Amino acid sequence: MNVEDALAELAELGDAYKAGEMAAYHKSDRPFYGIANPVIYDACARWRAEATLEERVTLAADLWDSNVHEARVAAAKLLVQARIKPDEDVWQLIASWVPTFDGWALADHACGAGSRRLTADPARLDEVETWTTSDHKWTKRSALVMTLPWTKQNHPKPEETEARERILGWAAGYVQDTDWFIQKSVSWWLRELGRHDAARVWAFLDEHGAAMKPFAFKDASRKLPPR
Repeated sequence: MNVEDALAELAELGDAYKAGEMAAYHKSDRPFYGIANPVIYDACARWRAEATLEERVTLAADLWDSNVHEARVAAAKLLVQARIKPDEDVWQLIASWVPTFDGWALADHACGAGSRRLTADPARLDEVETWTTSDHKWTKRSALVMTLPWTKQNHPKPEETEARERILGWAAGYVQDTDWFIQKSVSWWLRELGRHDAARVWAFLDEHGAAMKPFAFKDASRKLPPR
């Protein structure tokens, strides 16, 4: 599957009216075909099954470069896989997309693929940490969205606890940033962590909650059990 054929297939699946609705919703002037995500996922499953890893990486890179919304969704979906060996080319491609993020939807799709590569090689957190001081808010936000797997463990191993505390340190540095999406990324991370370690989230909120926007504090704490 080459990018021309992939784009032609996606275009055939599109709906012009829905494309206009999607462009308005996402407040974006990039091209939209008007395709529901599950339909894109079905196409990607077939393309993935027919391609080598190298071919998938090439196709994903070309689809992202097309700048079509659904093609970028497909690019990310092609790389969502827990076990990929070797995966350095995959990681480098996903990381190269981060500075091009311009909205939450495509960023979240790409972060879903990137999170698998981080859990496969946590040493990559060193690179992600450099994103936390970026002037580009979507890069900064991605550092928390892509590390959400570290909120999931009920009984983290020592190295997982160390990584979790490291990321919470990034979140603590974000609370002074008043941007809505940055605040939301903090509350999202805390809300997910609260499902598994409510005491740690309460401790974070006790220390940093006063600096958070009220909506973010409320979002982070709304599912926490009372102390």
